[in-house]
Formats: sequence, C-alpha cells, structure tokens
Amino acid sequence: MVNKLLVIGGIRSGKTALAEQRAQQAGGAVVYVATATAGDDEMARRIERHRRQRPDDWGLVEEPMCLGEVLADFRKQPCEPPLLLIDCMSLWMSNLLLAGGERFAEERECFLEEVRAYPGSLVVVTNEVGLGTIGMDALTRRFADELGWMNQALAERCDEVVMSVAGLPLTLKGSAQE
Repeated sequence: MVNKLLVIGGIRSGKTALAEQRAQQAGGAVVYVATATAGDDEMARRIERHRRQRPDDWGLVEEPMCLGEVLADFRKQPCEPPLLLIDCMSLWMSNLLLAGGERFAEERECFLEEVRAYPGSLVVVTNEVGLGTIGMDALTRRFADELGWMNQALAERCDEVVMSVAGLPLTLKGSAQE
C-alpha cells in the first residue's frame, strides 16, 4: 500500500469499494472518516448501507467540516497512526461551500497542510467533476471549480492516484497494485 492514495471517479463508478478494498489489503488499523450528513431519509439509508458494508473492526469518525482537525488529532496521538480512509471530498466540499467563504478557505488550507503532515497512510475518495457539463447556476459552477482544484491539490500530494471507471481501476499516478 502506498502512503497516500487518491481514488477518483464518477458517481457509482466503484470508487468507494475500490478505496475500501485497498484499505483492507493494507492490513493494520483503519479508521473510516465519513463526511456525509443525513439530511434526508434517502441519505440516511445510504449512510446506513455504507456502515453495514464496512468491516466491524474499523474505527469511524463522522466529520462533515473539520477534516484537517481529524488528521491533526490522529497525527498527535502517541501510538502509530491508523490508515485513514476519507469518504468523500465532494460531500465535504458541499458542506464547506454552504458554510461560507472564510470558513471554506480556513478548512481547505488546514486539510491540505495536514494531508502533507500526516505520517500514516491515507486513502481519499473524491468525485471527478471535470468530465461533465458546465453547471447552470453560480453555486454549481463554483462547486465544480473548487472540487476540481482540490482534486488537483490532492493528486499532487498523493503517491498514487487511481481512477475508478465502471468498477475498474485505472492508475493515473504511481504504480498499480497487483
């Protein structure tokens, strides 16, 4: 397992399953960092389905905003840091954009600094937004811009970048895992 892995793909591309598989193959402690909030019944069902699919021995942190703090907290612990599987950047980005400009900038910067500093393994899941149409409203366009820039910043900081297409991994950076 590489130290830092970015798994990128479209909706229902298999990116979360791929990320979970890679985390499980790494062996050792895994903490799932979930950014989703259950704003409606359908999302609550999605969250519950994800919970049931994860191994029982994985830890869980639910954090919709302060991902940098989560990484910093694990980094500062006296024991060996666990592999953190962060799912996903697009929901986190939505949460931040709705929180406002100053909070958005602070949380984004903090997170990117902590990605660099985190001494353990990271697996980060994100949606690819650069292959679709241009949004019809300002918020949608801003979301696509910000997530695209975040994806580029994460790809720069990660040792390996894998795109999931129809459940199949396509290695964009680093070496493919056998």
